[in-house]
Amino acid sequence: MSTVDKMLIKGIRSFDPENKTVITFFRPLTLIVGPNGAGKTTIIECLKLSCTGELPPNARSGHSFIHDPKVAGETETKGQIKLRFKTAAGKDVVCIRSFQLTQKASKMEYKAIESVLQTINPHTGEKVCLSYRCADMDREIPALMGVSKAIMENVIFVHQDEANWPLQDPSTLKKKFDDIFSATRYTKALEVIKKLHKDQAQEIKAYKLKLEHLQTLKDAAYKLRESIAQDQEKTESLEVQIQDLTKNIDNLDVKIHNAETTLKDLRKLEDQKSTKTAARSTLFKELQKQYQDLDEENEDTDEELNEWKTKFDERIMLLENKIQKLESNQQDLNDESSAYQRKLEDVIENIGKLKRDAECLVGWKNERDSAIQQLYTQLNLGSTPNRPFSDEVALNLTNQVEERLKELDKDLDERKKSNEMKLKTSWDCYVGANDRWNSAQAQKKAKLEIKNSIFKRFEEKKIDRDSREREISDVNLSLLDQKEKTLHSEMNRKTKQLDDRNFDAIIQQKQHEIYALDQKIKVLSRERDIVAGDAEERMMLSINKKELENKKKQHKKIIDDYKDRIRGVLKGRVPPEKDLKREIAQALRAVQMEYDELSTKSSEAEKEVNMLQMKIDEINNSFSKHQKDMDSRKGFLEARLSSLDQQSFTIDSYPKVLETAKEKKDIHKSKYNIADGMRQMFDPFERVARAHHICPCCERPFSAEEEDEFVKKQRVKAVSSAEHMKVLAVESSNAESHFQQLDKLRMVYEEYVIIGKETIPLAEKNMHVLTEELDQKSQAHYDLLGVLAQIKTDKDSIVALVEPVETADRLFQEIQGLQAKIEGLEYKFDIRGQGARTVEDIQSELNNLQSERDALRTEVDNLREDRTYMERDWQSIQLRLQKVREEKVEMEGKLVGLKMVEDELELLAEERRQLDLEEKHLADTLSPLSKEKEKLLNDYDCLKVKLAQEYEQQQKLRSSYQKEAEALSHTCNNIKGYYNLNKGEKLKELLEQQSVMESQLLSNDTRKQEILAELNKSRDLMRNQDQLRRNIDDNLKYRRTKAEVDALTREIDLVQERIMEIGGISKLEGELQKISQERERLLSELNRCRGTMSVYQSNISNNKAELKQTQYKDIDKRYFDQLIQLKTTEMANKDLDRYYNALDKALMRFHSMKMEEINKIIRELWQQTYRGQDIDYISIHSDSEGHGTRSYSYKVLMQTGDAELEMRGRCSAGQKVLASLIIRLALAETFCLNCGILALDEPTTNLDGPNAESLAAALHRIMEDRRGQENFQLIVITHDERFAQLIGQRQHAERYYRVSKDDHQHSIIEAQEIFD
Repeated sequence: MSTVDKMLIKGIRSFDPENKTVITFFRPLTLIVGPNGAGKTTIIECLKLSCTGELPPNARSGHSFIHDPKVAGETETKGQIKLRFKTAAGKDVVCIRSFQLTQKASKMEYKAIESVLQTINPHTGEKVCLSYRCADMDREIPALMGVSKAIMENVIFVHQDEANWPLQDPSTLKKKFDDIFSATRYTKALEVIKKLHKDQAQEIKAYKLKLEHLQTLKDAAYKLRESIAQDQEKTESLEVQIQDLTKNIDNLDVKIHNAETTLKDLRKLEDQKSTKTAARSTLFKELQKQYQDLDEENEDTDEELNEWKTKFDERIMLLENKIQKLESNQQDLNDESSAYQRKLEDVIENIGKLKRDAECLVGWKNERDSAIQQLYTQLNLGSTPNRPFSDEVALNLTNQVEERLKELDKDLDERKKSNEMKLKTSWDCYVGANDRWNSAQAQKKAKLEIKNSIFKRFEEKKIDRDSREREISDVNLSLLDQKEKTLHSEMNRKTKQLDDRNFDAIIQQKQHEIYALDQKIKVLSRERDIVAGDAEERMMLSINKKELENKKKQHKKIIDDYKDRIRGVLKGRVPPEKDLKREIAQALRAVQMEYDELSTKSSEAEKEVNMLQMKIDEINNSFSKHQKDMDSRKGFLEARLSSLDQQSFTIDSYPKVLETAKEKKDIHKSKYNIADGMRQMFDPFERVARAHHICPCCERPFSAEEEDEFVKKQRVKAVSSAEHMKVLAVESSNAESHFQQLDKLRMVYEEYVIIGKETIPLAEKNMHVLTEELDQKSQAHYDLLGVLAQIKTDKDSIVALVEPVETADRLFQEIQGLQAKIEGLEYKFDIRGQGARTVEDIQSELNNLQSERDALRTEVDNLREDRTYMERDWQSIQLRLQKVREEKVEMEGKLVGLKMVEDELELLAEERRQLDLEEKHLADTLSPLSKEKEKLLNDYDCLKVKLAQEYEQQQKLRSSYQKEAEALSHTCNNIKGYYNLNKGEKLKELLEQQSVMESQLLSNDTRKQEILAELNKSRDLMRNQDQLRRNIDDNLKYRRTKAEVDALTREIDLVQERIMEIGGISKLEGELQKISQERERLLSELNRCRGTMSVYQSNISNNKAELKQTQYKDIDKRYFDQLIQLKTTEMANKDLDRYYNALDKALMRFHSMKMEEINKIIRELWQQTYRGQDIDYISIHSDSEGHGTRSYSYKVLMQTGDAELEMRGRCSAGQKVLASLIIRLALAETFCLNCGILALDEPTTNLDGPNAESLAAALHRIMEDRRGQENFQLIVITHDERFAQLIGQRQHAERYYRVSKDDHQHSIIEAQEIFD
């Protein structure tokens, strides 16, 4: 428990800077007495500065706190305060603070030069000195003394100037109480916790979103890896197919290249022919159009036409230059004419203005002359010269008029002054008569008032006399005597009853019991404060216990909820809690391995099925393609057969048709050969017959007639044989051609037969084999999928257990950690001897003791109320007795008063008669004075009206003259302004300019007409030249187009000849189409494979590139880290919420408990101390400043009957001092458990005698109650010797201190024996 033992003062205020003054503080009372200005308050200031570092009020930053160097006759003085005190732990500590005040040239400089704490090493016994900065020292000492700095400043060491702070303005009161309760610090802590909780809630939302994002990325990464593996396998199979297809395509490319080269040349020629034909057609149309557009077809040569064109260009150029020059001249003349026209318009406008001004000048002169004549007539200035006046004459006449107006103004002023003198003389006469009348009237009124006053006093005295007579007649003096005796005996009886009840002894016994409970409460409070010193650890212990219970409940709930699933996974058993996670993880790994193995097999089976399906799809595509090829060949053959034989055939009849065509070809060829043989045989018959004259067959000789007949027949046969040979040759050629065309279809037919009988059946056979294999592989894949689904179900059931098992394992680990923390904290508290009780446990026991103490205090209050009731009853009887005695004295006084009232009535009657005579004399005097006053007032009014009318008539006449003179002056100014501006000369100049400009404009118009005529003539000539030139250009253009058409015609003929030399394009296109179709088929197959492979490779590269992206880097680790961060942040946020609610409730409970305790002590001390009857008790009222806040506003209330009023502004200075002292005593009783020091500086200020005595009695009772408390110290400073004697008794202190000043005006402290 902390106390102050001794203090050294040197160089502080009026204490000597060279000598040390030491004061020792006693327990329980240190009494300091001395006159005003001796330096008593300096002791409190030194205590406060030593403990808190705060300078006293109005210390001027320390300048007035240190001994003044000017008083000491030095340039520098040093001050020192050394305080020895015991800390809350019982250790002796010395606090040393040193200061320096230096007188500079223009100012003084204050400096705190040293702050030291001295203590003794308990092991070596040596002194240990620790030097601190002032701020550190200010925090260290309150911590050592076990109270806050706010308690020391506002409760323990309070300066006399600040002693009444409980009744200051609300803002100051709120700040003081907030500092005492440390409310601001805890409120800020709550706000920080709330803000942190809110911020973490936002972080949790962000973490959840981030975790969801990472989960998505993790799943996407897994899918990408699976896709890469599948695509790589498919790519390898496609590479083999691509190699085979590439070889076949290369062979076809060579064939295509040769065919395309020939076809390209042929097409190029066709394109040239088409291009030239189109160009020729376009030019021919253009030629026809040009011919139609010709005005006249010229027969001259091209050279002659070009020569004409060249000459026309030169002529047209000269003509265009001439036209441009004429147009420029025309534009210049137009611009010049416009400028002249604008200037002419300005000149005409100015001429009009000047002409109007000249007309106005004539009017102004007429007005001037008329005004001068009129004024001369009105002012009687004589006759004027004949009109019109010259300017000089008009000026002279105007000056005479102005002189006459000035004379009229002077006469008017003199008339006004004369009228004022006459009115003043008349008014003075009236005022003299009115003053005489008022004086007489005032005297009369005064006499009347005196008379009324005397009459009123007379009536009052009569009423007073009658009432006194009635009062005296109603009172029985003998009855009053009897009543006095009865009340006296009743008062004695009540006094005896009060003594028999022995209230003081019973109340003292109850107070001893209360004191014993208070000691227990203080012990528990100290223990609570010690525990509160470890508030964080205690709160941590309490929170850990609650958290341990919550986590055990959560752990048990998870185990109970998932026990059946765990048994199902682990084959009917539940492992110990510490092994649960490990065994679940092992089961998951086993199932995962089996699942991964089956997944791999399933993927392989799926790949095989997909591969077979792809092969089947390829065979289907090939089968469709072969079928289409068969159909196309069939259609082609049937169409060709139909076109050749002009009848419908099916493809199956092709061999028969081909055989028939071959037979026909052979027959026709045989016939032709026979006919040719016969021709060759018969050809020499005519020659043999003519040469040998015999038959070539039988060698029979011919006669001449027979020979001629034979030759004639041979010639006929030769002619018919030649015709028959031609017919046979044509038929043989047709049969040969027909056969060749049918034979060309043999390859198509053979391909059709091969496709139908070999390719398609082979494809169907392969299809059948692959379909059977696909069914087997699909069945195997479906079996694997069924097993995989079962394994996946088992895996999902285990995976579903992973999170709750991990949560359960985490909770188990946290439970282990919390149990270790709780055991460590409980062991720590057991070693300290504090036990493991929390603040709530101690507070519960403390509340029970306080309830018991409150019950005893209630009993004491009831006893006091009973005593007060009996005392009030006794006081009531005493008051009644005193009232009876007062009534007796009052009756005696009333008899004396009745005699005095009768004497006064006689005097008042005499005064009334004298006033009646004086009033009559004054009434006779007032009548003539009133008539004289009225006559003088009427004369003054008539004179005032007459003079005013005369002056007003003259004023009106003068005003009319002045208006006419002003009009004349304005007219003269206008005339003068006209001449000053030389407007006449300007008018002449402008008229001359107008004539010059008009002649110039006329000249320009003539020149423009000439230029316009010449320009029109040139333009007509220009138009004719243009028409001739266009005709020449059109003829030249027509001839050029015709030459181009002829050239294109010759080129087209040459191209056509070359095309005929090369041959037809259809045959080449047919062969090329056939090869191209085969190549396209192979290329399509190759492109499909390459496209598929490129897609796979693109997918692989894209997937690999995507996996290399930052978002997928270490995705598994990032996901796991983010999951841990989210879970830990959620747990921390829940802990913050619990801490916030716990601290909030503790603050509210602490504040309400302390305010209740403070108000109980205040009420008890007020009822014990205050001797007035107007205030029953006082209390401190606190209100929350807003909903949901922990900020309070405070005010001091006083209870007066049933009314509760705010004390500030309604109490006297003494009540304010007493209320402030009692509030400080209550705060010290509540908050100063470790520091029982209380310093009172001049506590009797503004207190009357009874209240000062009751305050001394209250302090005496407090010291009696705290006799057993080791650290209780009361330091009282007073100049009231009576108050000092009341509290300074030997049972409390052996000596007291008297502060005074020596011969050098330095404060000294002397110890003296206590008062007897």
